[in-house]
Amino acid sequence: MKLITNTQVSVDGVMEGNGAQSQNRDGFERAGWARPLFDDEAMTFVDQAYQRADAFLFGRRTYDLFAGYWGVRKDLENPIVGALNTKPKYVASTTLTDPAWAGSTVLSGDLAAAVAELRARPGGELQVHGSGALIRWLLANGLVDELNLLVVPVVVGQGTRLFPDDGPDLALDLVESRAFPKGITLQVYRPAGRPQYAS
Repeated sequence: MKLITNTQVSVDGVMEGNGAQSQNRDGFERAGWARPLFDDEAMTFVDQAYQRADAFLFGRRTYDLFAGYWGVRKDLENPIVGALNTKPKYVASTTLTDPAWAGSTVLSGDLAAAVAELRARPGGELQVHGSGALIRWLLANGLVDELNLLVVPVVVGQGTRLFPDDGPDLALDLVESRAFPKGITLQVYRPAGRPQYAS
């Protein structure tokens, strides 16, 4: 399977709190910044992305958030609900031992080996949604095949960013780019080693 990350980010790189204000955590006061800009075309893209997944990989925090929101819904005709509740889910965690969300498997121990084994399986897409710390770790370990960034035209000004101020450097090849009616842009990248720097 190809490991693909799917991340909604603001122009200033914030990925925290993109959904509803009710999903707010840790005192973050600016949640819900992405949802108003998702027009029908952008939502169709998101729905279709979830439908393409053969399996999902989550970090612990995102897994808990998704399990509490998507995992309790019964409207399987919804493309996101249907995909998340019928396809295998893997969660990278050293503390979760008994996941309650049906179809979930905890990956512990040698995470790099476990993810490499998932990538070696036949199939289309192993998708990561949210899970910023996990995405950074996967990139640092050369385990990401493609990054889908949905860049939302807003500067949030605070919150957890996809990439920290100090981290590994990475060159990216642009595979696809498109814009949606309310200004969200999709940028699909493939990791391409380290960047070249001008002397």
